Amino acid sequence: MKTVFSYAKPYKFLIVIALTLMLMELAVELIQPLIIAQIIDDGIIAGDMDAIVRLGLILLGLSLVAFIGGIGNSYFASHIAQSFSFDLRSKLYGRIQSFSLATFNKFPASALITRLTSDVTLVQNVLFMSLRIMLRAPLAVIGSIIMAFVVNAELAIYLVIVFPFLLAFLYFMVLKGVKHFAHVQRRLDVVNRKIQENLQAVRLIKAYMRGKYEANRFEDVAGSLRSDTVKAYRIMEIVLPVLLFGMNASLLAVLWFGAFGIQNGDAQIGELVAIINYAMRMTGSFSMFSFIIMVFARAKASSERIEEVLLAEDDREKQTAGATTEVRRGEVVFDNVSFVYPGTTRTVLDGVSFRVDPQKKLAIMGATGAGKSSMLQLIPRFYDATGGTVSIHGRDVRDWSLPVLRKTIGIVPQQSLLFTGTISDNLSWGKEEAHQQELTAAAEKAQIHTTVEHFPKGYFTRVGQKGVNLSGGQKQRLSIARALVRKPSILILDDSTSALDVRTEAKLWDELDREQTTMLMVTQKIRTAMKADAILLLEDGEVSAYGTHEELLETSVLYRKIAESQQEEEVDEYV
Repeated sequence: MKTVFSYAKPYKFLIVIALTLMLMELAVELIQPLIIAQIIDDGIIAGDMDAIVRLGLILLGLSLVAFIGGIGNSYFASHIAQSFSFDLRSKLYGRIQSFSLATFNKFPASALITRLTSDVTLVQNVLFMSLRIMLRAPLAVIGSIIMAFVVNAELAIYLVIVFPFLLAFLYFMVLKGVKHFAHVQRRLDVVNRKIQENLQAVRLIKAYMRGKYEANRFEDVAGSLRSDTVKAYRIMEIVLPVLLFGMNASLLAVLWFGAFGIQNGDAQIGELVAIINYAMRMTGSFSMFSFIIMVFARAKASSERIEEVLLAEDDREKQTAGATTEVRRGEVVFDNVSFVYPGTTRTVLDGVSFRVDPQKKLAIMGATGAGKSSMLQLIPRFYDATGGTVSIHGRDVRDWSLPVLRKTIGIVPQQSLLFTGTISDNLSWGKEEAHQQELTAAAEKAQIHTTVEHFPKGYFTRVGQKGVNLSGGQKQRLSIARALVRKPSILILDDSTSALDVRTEAKLWDELDREQTTMLMVTQKIRTAMKADAILLLEDGEVSAYGTHEELLETSVLYRKIAESQQEEEVDEYV
């Protein structure tokens, strides 16, 4: 928890104020039983009305001080807790953004969401409670014991006789609670993952009428969360009865021996009332402990999960290391490149070598799982090659500063991703300073401008989450336009035209031919590959063939089979 709560350091001064106000409120509460005892012994029993009035006014004034202290403490505790959670959540999100893809993939998206939301909230709550009642409760118990000894040491002994046993019991329950609530938070990750998966696949679920089936699957994981949560809370519910039993036994002993003390003249009625008052305050504080332990146990489990992200060993992306002078020569060279995903042993790429000269086009083909997308991810250094070298603009990619390297690359992923906002927001996402004329020009090249113009609000039309209100072809063309806005010297298209009709795709390629950019495009279509200057055919992570369309027809059996099969399909379409 040390790492997590270090983010409260900027608020040290406010924490001191909050704790001072809390101690002021607590001090008043500990003094009040003494004054009540004096009112009983020196006022009521002695029949001194002046003493009753004087001490009563003092008691009223102290109550006002305690009220002000409580209000002030709550205000500062809330401010500190909210500011702390903001800083922690921002730092956590920034840390996630700095991860390399290899480290990012170690954490399921649902688990990261839980850490950023539920876990941070639980830690925030425990900080608030620490400043408000979590420290106050044990201090109230200790203060009550001390004040009880000040009032009457003989009777106070009966209050503390069970204290060591209760303390050991509390320590044991905290350890047990942390273990169980950590398991509960992991169950919550599973529930979030199930929700996320189902919401993303809602169209498929409806199309296959699998709503009831998925609802039953959700009930299973939600039921497991419920069972583990109930189990954790049941264990915690043991705390309060045990604490109350111990304190009530002590209270009965105080009453029993206090009565004998009054009869024998060894104690006064006011002293007994004060001791009982302190005992009741201790009981109230102990009753809070069961709630505090649950909150603390959950917060400790959550803080450990947050620290997993904050302290994750990571080959973090070195944002500024390497060359920073922008060069846009555009060539891409793979020299005997091999690649294995971190944490795995399967070789995805093995000895891949090729060269793409500036402003030339390379088509990349191969079966699913051949390593096409993996190869492209090495260019912007989403991953580093495990063997050989990848060179961009005449320099090893590892020698470039990441911002400079990626600024020269435009990427259109296999799955078109759009963000909630306007079409203009999405097009300018990769180049914030882009003017509307640049957005329009890029949209025209991507064959989406006319479509956008027909929308009611044109470029200011709102795009739903992940482009839910757009067709697959529209999303692909907007993704291409977004990449073109950057005017990249290297354009990577990862099977990005699969949803386009033949006519639209042909117009798109005509426009892209005029772009002064080096292009690498993954495609499954021979007619698209034919437009490239060279074709790279991958098979099981190795280069099966490399050359022009005509050359591969003569030298590659696999390429010839692909071409023939697609020609047959096209003939069938027109029959």
